[in-house]
Amino acid sequence: MDSVDFEVLKHSAEWLEEGRGVLLATFVKTWGSAPRPEGAMLAVRDDGLVVGSVSGGCIEDDIVYRVRKDGLGAQKAEAVKYGVTADQARRFGLPCGGTLELVLEPLTRESGMRALLHEVGEGHLVARKLDLVTGLATLHPATASDGLTFDGRTLVTIHGPRYRMLVIGASQLSKYLASIAVGLGYHVTVCDPRDEYSETFDIGGVTLVRTMPDDTVKAMKLDERCAVVALTHDPKLDDLALMEALKSPAFYVGALGSRKNNEKRRERLLEFDVAPAEIARLHGPIGLYIGSRTPPEIAISILAEITAVKNGVDPGHVAPVGVAKAARADAAA
Repeated sequence: MDSVDFEVLKHSAEWLEEGRGVLLATFVKTWGSAPRPEGAMLAVRDDGLVVGSVSGGCIEDDIVYRVRKDGLGAQKAEAVKYGVTADQARRFGLPCGGTLELVLEPLTRESGMRALLHEVGEGHLVARKLDLVTGLATLHPATASDGLTFDGRTLVTIHGPRYRMLVIGASQLSKYLASIAVGLGYHVTVCDPRDEYSETFDIGGVTLVRTMPDDTVKAMKLDERCAVVALTHDPKLDDLALMEALKSPAFYVGALGSRKNNEKRRERLLEFDVAPAEIARLHGPIGLYIGSRTPPEIAISILAEITAVKNGVDPGHVAPVGVAKAARADAAA
């Protein structure tokens, strides 16, 4: 779950408990390109206070204006479209005359926001099923392959634990990497059994463990929403963790080091019970080339590559945004 959307649910529940009215907007469909993925959410309090995002800003402004002008309006959920006409597309800044469809849902204490937050907090992946006619919302177990569905009457949204990241090593680079990763919505665990590093690691919102990295990998039970980044330069720590991580479903496994060091690492892994196909999953040297030199710049480089892999973009074909969009448009023509 996107950390922005998690904040939407959190604030919605808090506002409801304070006795405030809340309108929840969920982005359910687009025709043409869109700046936010389907399932993105926006919550507007009865006084116009807003959290979340469903577009580049213009649609948010319109929804806030409507709430401030007319109140929360309908007492039950409704589907609305923005950008149907060329004039609306220009007004709301939609690209290429695109159209967005949203479900606007006035929340109540019976909407189950607190129960949904509890399930997500417990690490469960759940589906929230909303009947737009009755306003009834129910929670059900979901799987990693489930996605948002909307048939005009029933909206099913998927909510679950944030992506997890395991960072091996509590170095200065790890501090920047972990801090930025938290902002990207990851639940970050930093593992380092070395007292000289772990004693001074104090990043808020990050879990620090001092167990051996390979034991930590096993204990975390990595799944498809996990990334593992080895940063210690110590084969006794990095390699043991990588051996276990490469056998897991983790979507990203990478190790810091030069090309020469990474080739030596691959040779070492081959000597152990790691198959060539598993070693082929290893990213290293990690990061996208952006000329980075300082720890914060290197952290951005690493997280850029992880983000690309998470979003299904081949890091080897990353290009400036304008170039990539033009190439995609040419390919679709």
